[in-house]
Amino acid sequence: MSGHGFHVHGPHDHEVEHAAHGGDAFSSRIAVMTAILATIGAIFGYMGGLTQADAAMFKNNAAIKKTEASNQWNYYQAKSNKQNLAELAMVLPGVNKAKYKAEVQRYKDEKAEIMVVAKKLETVSHEWDLKSDKRMHEHHRWAQATTAIQVAIALAAITLLTRKKWMNYGSYGVGAVGIILGILAALHI
Repeated sequence: MSGHGFHVHGPHDHEVEHAAHGGDAFSSRIAVMTAILATIGAIFGYMGGLTQADAAMFKNNAAIKKTEASNQWNYYQAKSNKQNLAELAMVLPGVNKAKYKAEVQRYKDEKAEIMVVAKKLETVSHEWDLKSDKRMHEHHRWAQATTAIQVAIALAAITLLTRKKWMNYGSYGVGAVGIILGILAALHI
């Protein structure tokens, strides 16, 4: 090697260049397939994370609505206690029965309204639970797809090392399974 832009190749340089730019179609196909699978796997991994985050958020929303419903039922119970006390007061001697009868009716009316709100909140909570379960199922499907893609990439690496064609076909097969699972996840199946 000289210092004026003139380069003298060593004996192995030509072989290294030939290997790097040569026509090894087998290695080139596996490299391209691995790059494609890695890209697909990255997308599947993102979707798996997204659906898991959605499932957690939906479960949180369900818990919030369940708590609100519980609060309403507690309020309902407090009104029931007051109604019971008013009913008890009506039978005591020397009290204004009409006043307590009106209070009993007021508590019954208030309880009816509270019950409607509590049941509605329970329904909303149940709907959030169902949404969460659905997203979690999708997450599992994306995770299965991602795992299959990762296994396919690992098989491709082993194929490059062993140069076994049957292993290359195994990599294609597992990669295809991963893509099918990803399609099922995208279709919400």
